[in-house]
Amino acid sequence: MIQITGDFETFYSQTYSLSKMTTEEYVRGDEFEAIGISIKVNDAPAEWFSGTHKETKNWLQQFNWGDAMFVAHNAMFDAAILSFIFDIHPKAIADTLSMARAIHGVVVGGSLAKLVAHHNIGVKGTEVVDALGKHRLDFTAEGLARYGAYCVNDTEMTYELFNILANGYPKTELKLIDQTIKMFTEPVLELDALLLEQHLVDVKQRKEDLLAQVGDADVKGALMSNPQFAELLKGLGVAPPMKISPTTGKSAFAFAKTDEGMKALLEHTNEEVQVLVAARLGVKGTLEETRTARFLSIAQRGTLPIPLKYYAAHTSRWGGQDKVNLQNLPSRGNNAGKLKRSILAPKGYVMINSDSSQIEARMLAWMAGQTDLVEAFRDKKDVYRIMASRLYGKPMEEITPQERFLGKTVILGCGYMTGPKKLQATLLNAKVVMDVDRCRNIVQTYRSTYHKIPLLWEVGDRCLAALVDNKTTSYGVEGVVKVAWSMVHTPLGIPLQFHQLHRATKPSGERGFLYTSRTGIKSIYGGSFTENIIQHLARVIVGLQMLRIAKRYRVVLTVHDAIACIAPVGEAFEAQAYVEECMRWVPIWAKGLPLDCESGIGANYGEC
Repeated sequence: MIQITGDFETFYSQTYSLSKMTTEEYVRGDEFEAIGISIKVNDAPAEWFSGTHKETKNWLQQFNWGDAMFVAHNAMFDAAILSFIFDIHPKAIADTLSMARAIHGVVVGGSLAKLVAHHNIGVKGTEVVDALGKHRLDFTAEGLARYGAYCVNDTEMTYELFNILANGYPKTELKLIDQTIKMFTEPVLELDALLLEQHLVDVKQRKEDLLAQVGDADVKGALMSNPQFAELLKGLGVAPPMKISPTTGKSAFAFAKTDEGMKALLEHTNEEVQVLVAARLGVKGTLEETRTARFLSIAQRGTLPIPLKYYAAHTSRWGGQDKVNLQNLPSRGNNAGKLKRSILAPKGYVMINSDSSQIEARMLAWMAGQTDLVEAFRDKKDVYRIMASRLYGKPMEEITPQERFLGKTVILGCGYMTGPKKLQATLLNAKVVMDVDRCRNIVQTYRSTYHKIPLLWEVGDRCLAALVDNKTTSYGVEGVVKVAWSMVHTPLGIPLQFHQLHRATKPSGERGFLYTSRTGIKSIYGGSFTENIIQHLARVIVGLQMLRIAKRYRVVLTVHDAIACIAPVGEAFEAQAYVEECMRWVPIWAKGLPLDCESGIGANYGEC
C-alpha cells in the first residue's frame, strides 16, 4: 500500500471558516472552494496543484487511491474534502492529530505548528493569514506560488511527523483511527427530515411553555438564589453540582457558567432541567433545540457524518466533536428518543446496535480477583438482585424492581470508592431520596461483600506513589497493567500518562495526588485511578471488538461501550448473531473475563 500525504488549502473569510462552522457545514457549504492541494507520494517530494474543482479532481485521479493510505493532520477535514467534493476514497486514512493526542496527551498541543516544533522537524509558515477572504482567482501568480510553497511545507512536515508518531504505534489503533475518520468522511446513515421538523416545532413549544413557568415570580426569584435554585434542581431529581471553594476550602454550589457541573446540566436528558439551567445562565436555547436544528440542517445537505474524536478522554475513549455529540443522545425525557429515531439505516439495510453488558463492573471484579462476583457474572446470575438481597436482608425472590434498582446502582456505582454523599446524589438524580446514614450503610455493605475491590483501590494508591517516585509496580491481574518509567503500561501499547502528577495537601489536610487533565487540574486517588484503568481496559476491548465486527459489517457508530453497524435486511439475524459473538470475545490477556452483551435490530437507531 502506498502512502499519500496531503494537505488542502481552502477559501475562508471572517464569516465562512472552521472557527464559525462545523467541518461538515464548512465543506458542504455553498461557499466552499479548494484553492489547492499538495500531495506527497511515499518519500517523493511533495507537489502543489491549484485549479478549478474539475481540474483538481482530474489531477487527483492520477494517484492510485484504491491502494493508498492517506495521511493528513486533522484528516477528518482533508479526507472529507476528498470524499464530499471529489468523490475520492482512500483505502485507509491516518491522522497525525489523532495519533499525537494519544501519545502526547495535554503536554504538547494538537496544532501542527506546536507538534513540529516539539519534534524539531520544521517551522510552520504564516501565509494562510494573508489568504483571508481570497478566492483562488484573487491571488496573483506570485502569491499563489507562495501559498503553494506553504502548503508543500505543511505536507512535508506532516510526512515527517507521521513517521515519528508511527514508530511503534499499534497497528490495531491505526485501524481504529481509520474506522473513526471514515465514519465521518464516508457517511451512510440518513436523517428523517420530516420527523426532525416536527420535533423542532415540539421542542420550541415545550421550551416556551417551560419558560412561561420560569416567568412565574416565585420561580424567577428562586433562579437568583443559590439555595432555592438547588431546591428547584432537587425537585427535578437532580443533585446540585458542587465544588470546593478556593477561598474557604469548603464545599459550595457550582452554579457558574464556567462550572463543569452546570455545563453538563445544559445537556441533561430532562428538558425541564435544560430550560431551568439555561434560564439561570441566561442562555437563549436548549441543547435539544440546537441539536435538532443542526440535525435538520445536515439532513438538507446529505447523509449524516459521524464526528467522533479518537482518544478524546484520558482513558482513551472516544468523544463527540463538531457540535454533534452522539455520545449523549437522550433516550428518556419528554421527547425520548426522537433524535435517535431520526437516524436511519440506508435503504436495504438495518442497524444493529450491541451494548457490552456491565463491562466495567465485570472488568473491575476480574482485575480485583473478586472471584464470587466474576463467577456470578459468568453464570448469568442477577448480580443486581443479589446485591439488593444483601442490602435489604431478604431472599432474592422477594426483591422488588425498585429494590433491584438500588442493587444495580450500587454494583455500577460503588466500585470506584464512591462515598455516602456521592451515592446519595447519584440516587437523587434517579429521583430516589435516601438519607446519608442509610447510604453510609449501603457503601459499607458493598465494601464488605466484595472486600477485594477496596484492596484494589489500595493498590491504585501505591501505583500513584510509584508514578510520582518513578518506581516499578503492577496493578490487578498479573501481566495486564504495569507502572514503570512514570507511565502506566497496558495492553493498548500506548502508555497512559498522568501529566504533572504530584503529591498535594487537600484543604482538609489530607494528602493526595493532583494531575493535569484536558479539563484542568484534577484530584486522583486509588478509587479514581481504578476507574481510569478499568474504563481504559474496557475501551481497549471494545476497540478490538469493533475491528472484528468491521471485518464483515460496516461499523457506523460507537457510543461508550456500544457498537452500531449496518447489515443487509436479508441477513439481519445472521449479522446480529455475528455481532454478539464479537461482543463476547475477549483477548488472550483478559482470559477468564466473562463478557456479555445485549443487541437490537432496527430500521433506525432508536429502534435498536
